Amino acid sequence: MQNLNQQLKNTLFIDIETVSSHASFTEMDDRKQKLWEKKSSTFKSDTDKTPQDFFQEKAAIFAEFGKVICIGMGAFYENKEGELCFKVKSLGGDDEKALLIDFKNIIEDHKSKKDLILCAHNGKEFDFPYLCRRMLVNGITLPHILKISGKKPWEINHVDTMELWKFGDYKHFTSLDLLSAIFDIPSSKSEIDGSDVNRVYYEEKDLEKIQKYCRADVVVLAQLFLKLNGEGLIPEERIFQS
Repeated sequence: MQNLNQQLKNTLFIDIETVSSHASFTEMDDRKQKLWEKKSSTFKSDTDKTPQDFFQEKAAIFAEFGKVICIGMGAFYENKEGELCFKVKSLGGDDEKALLIDFKNIIEDHKSKKDLILCAHNGKEFDFPYLCRRMLVNGITLPHILKISGKKPWEINHVDTMELWKFGDYKHFTSLDLLSAIFDIPSSKSEIDGSDVNRVYYEEKDLEKIQKYCRADVVVLAQLFLKLNGEGLIPEERIFQS
């Protein structure tokens, strides 16, 4: 348990929310429109969806055609009574470059320094590479913890709860929502879920609603990490937002 306690103190739990780079397909320049048409032609569909339709549905998941609008972060700590607590916050904004710089500064200034661990659900396939790609697009030098080129697997301080659940079964995808259900973790899907983010951002222009959802996902992620390590859930009264 001592090793787990130290790991918890060194771990920053993260979740990102992304949207399409533009509110609509037609707002992109001609060059990017043609590239999206080529990209979307490979998507399987039972309907006669157009590249414009696919742009609204799928562009946000591709770093080449999307952008980061929110980053949720959470960390464990002990209170004065020695009880495990969890604090969660989110960064959000329309200026992606400023948002990514703020996030970079936070992880570079983290008290754990080189012992810092980043944890996300499906992070190795989505969150971590997406952040790296968007940082480079915005001309931001990658922080040490996201520089994985040339590193050996054991030198990369990234933890993926979906990978933990796979137990080596690489063809198996399980959503955070499903895992939270089977482990009886309260769901983050109250007002919206991931499929609503693009619409809420561009149509409702309600970034705070997205940030609230993102923070809730970070809490679910942290609770899932505890369960995957054979630990109990943290009670709601010891979860705080800042």
